[in-house]
Amino acid sequence: MKLKLDWTLVAPILALVVLGAAALIHGAVLTALAAVALAFAVFAAVHHAEVVAHRVGEPFGTLVLAVAVTVIEVALIVSVMLSGGPEKAALPRDTVFAAIMICGNGIVGLCLLMGGLRHHVQDFQLQGASAALAILCALSVLTLVLPNFTSTVVGPALSTSQLIFVGVVSLVLYMMFVFVQTIRHRDYFLPFAPKAASSPDAADDGPHAPPPSNGEAWLALAFLMLSLVAVVGLAKLLSPAVEAGVAAAGAPEAVVGVVIAALVLLPEGFAALRAARLDRLQTSLNLALGSALASIGLTIPAVAIVSIAIGQPIALGLAPKEITMLALTLVVSVITLGTGRSTVLQGVVHLVIFAAFLFLSVVP
Repeated sequence: MKLKLDWTLVAPILALVVLGAAALIHGAVLTALAAVALAFAVFAAVHHAEVVAHRVGEPFGTLVLAVAVTVIEVALIVSVMLSGGPEKAALPRDTVFAAIMICGNGIVGLCLLMGGLRHHVQDFQLQGASAALAILCALSVLTLVLPNFTSTVVGPALSTSQLIFVGVVSLVLYMMFVFVQTIRHRDYFLPFAPKAASSPDAADDGPHAPPPSNGEAWLALAFLMLSLVAVVGLAKLLSPAVEAGVAAAGAPEAVVGVVIAALVLLPEGFAALRAARLDRLQTSLNLALGSALASIGLTIPAVAIVSIAIGQPIALGLAPKEITMLALTLVVSVITLGTGRSTVLQGVVHLVIFAAFLFLSVVP
């Protein structure tokens, strides 16, 4: 798993160059190049994240990617809020909800399905999954459901004091989860057994491969950040084209948020799928559930600060249809991840829910 002078170092730089050129010069050709650069930046980000993860070990490696992507995603949301005005009041809510559905159903479902097809039955730490789901249930309801039922102000918004409370609670719950995941009960989030060194898939990427040096790990971390900046920047750049395509297709505006969230979560999705293919389902769940938690725990406090600072209200409460989909996702996740073992059946269930989410986003 050595860091080499190959395309994974060149791709982020070229992606940033394309991002700068496309931002200055508008045209169909540069838009197409931006889409290609986005794909290469995603794969480069996955590679560098794996180098860092192999150096620092689990669960720190998955935490690096989840937090890095979320921090840049938060910066993107805040920048759009500042420039978009009151019309973007629902952007944080739509982005967070889409991230929960993509991570909790799309990524988890694909990982369970791929792992089940390839390895029949896969084991993971029940204690770690239960801890993550408990935090996810609390965060989801407090931030996306409760605002509809408060009476100080008319929902789906919150009063200033309520917004401060929700922001603080979200940050406290997420930081407590990180403390438990990395220090207090780190063993709950570690894989049961490493991939055998003799396995062809693990020859270069498995735990028995020589870990990268400190210099290689720092270089990989730097290029991981460059790759993620390129991914989010290109996703934002391509959003007008996405909006035009959605409008031309006659789909609701909420579809734009789903597409942008999916683009931003591509690095985590590919990293999770790769881990599931290599029989590291615990790593996949750490990535998927950790990304969903980071999306709420870091986004809500940040947008709360911005909302209060600029006096722009935000809408956090979900509509009844979205609340139903969220409740279904949380209940099914508690059941499917409540045994410590997975098969293709659990994967199909999550993917069906994800398909329903996508269908109802297009045909509300």
